[in-house]
Amino acid sequence: MKFFRQYKRHLLYKIKSKTNIDLDQKSNSNSLEDLFNYYGSDKDGHGYTKFYEKYFSPLKNKFLNILEIGSYSGASAASFTKYFPNSKIFCVDINISNFKFLSKRIKVFGLDATNKKMVNNFFKKINISNEEIFFDIIIDDASHKLSDMLFLLNTLFKNLKPNGYYVIEDYKFPNFFKHLDNDEELKIDDLIDKINQKKEIKSKILGEDIKKVFKSDPISINSHQGSSKGAAIVFFKKLN
Repeated sequence: MKFFRQYKRHLLYKIKSKTNIDLDQKSNSNSLEDLFNYYGSDKDGHGYTKFYEKYFSPLKNKFLNILEIGSYSGASAASFTKYFPNSKIFCVDINISNFKFLSKRIKVFGLDATNKKMVNNFFKKINISNEEIFFDIIIDDASHKLSDMLFLLNTLFKNLKPNGYYVIEDYKFPNFFKHLDNDEELKIDDLIDKINQKKEIKSKILGEDIKKVFKSDPISINSHQGSSKGAAIVFFKKLN
């Protein structure tokens, strides 16, 4: 059943009419606030825009590989494509039938990012190994389940380049919504505290390799409160 569901979503994505953003006049001279609002992203509504602008504005003209997990309609991917004119955006979502934008610099993949086999196939499709240091920015805006956020961090942080950003949106949702707190694991805010204090991290989802990285390697972490109680965003920056 899952195969046929994914096939149907892929087919709908293929036949759906899309807006070619390469033809419009928006560019990186526009602010992220303007781009988010123009393309219909909810990031500004969550109060995240000023934080994205703060950390991403120095990167505007760099050649970037950006991975967005949980792209939904592609509104934020379209915004980042314009904001970073030399970027490639790799969009991953379990249901790509909602995706409504088109660009030669956006690559869309329908898969469950918490499925190791699917993730490994994704790496093969973009011609890298699952251990390769490849992405400059990784954004997790997917299910917001605690176990999923930890799984993705454990799986993908190693693929982040030095001075790259790993971003988790709405990381406090499991603190307030029981259906998202689906594992007896440390919350993301607890993990942030452990990393900042270089203390032992106890987790069944996070492997020994990433625990060692978090305990030993220099990592800058900046977390910010959004526009509502559960809305919070964190930027992990790998410093070497």
